[in-house]
Amino acid sequence: MKTTQILIAGFGGQGILFAGKFLAYKGLLEDLQVSWLPSYGPEMRGGTANCNVVLSDDPVGSPIVTDPDVLIAMNLPSLEKYVDTVVPGGQIYVDSTLISAKVERTDVEVYYIPATKMANDAGVPTLANMVMMGHVLQHNPELSFNGTDVTVQKLVPAKKAQLVELNMKALEAGRDYEG
Repeated sequence: MKTTQILIAGFGGQGILFAGKFLAYKGLLEDLQVSWLPSYGPEMRGGTANCNVVLSDDPVGSPIVTDPDVLIAMNLPSLEKYVDTVVPGGQIYVDSTLISAKVERTDVEVYYIPATKMANDAGVPTLANMVMMGHVLQHNPELSFNGTDVTVQKLVPAKKAQLVELNMKALEAGRDYEG
């Protein structure tokens, strides 16, 4: 695996930090070198939130992602802010339920996933982040959906064990989305 720099961005309350933690933990379970750097504005909900995740076979030199290989944009301000930072040949994942704008760049792969709608339709309205993660794992050659269940079981606290099945349902919905 080469070093993969991932930037997840959106509003507070969308599970941005949990999604980053999920990817980082999955990397740890796959014996990768990992960096996870969450960042959020002063507001608890509705403010800005982003998470830098670096996955690599080699030691990670810096936790800061300035030129992401993968951008996961959960809202329009995040897409507008970071779209031009993605490296040529990189990937951009867009929650098309909340973002109607189209990416103009032709040197990146773009995936439009109606994650918020899919999460609502599946009865897991707070898990649009995990719908996106399922799609990212399915379509990124550096990552894999294998072992996702183990990651979720280890990441979800025992007192919230009922969320394991819901997170898996959301991840599988994202994995299986063909749009």
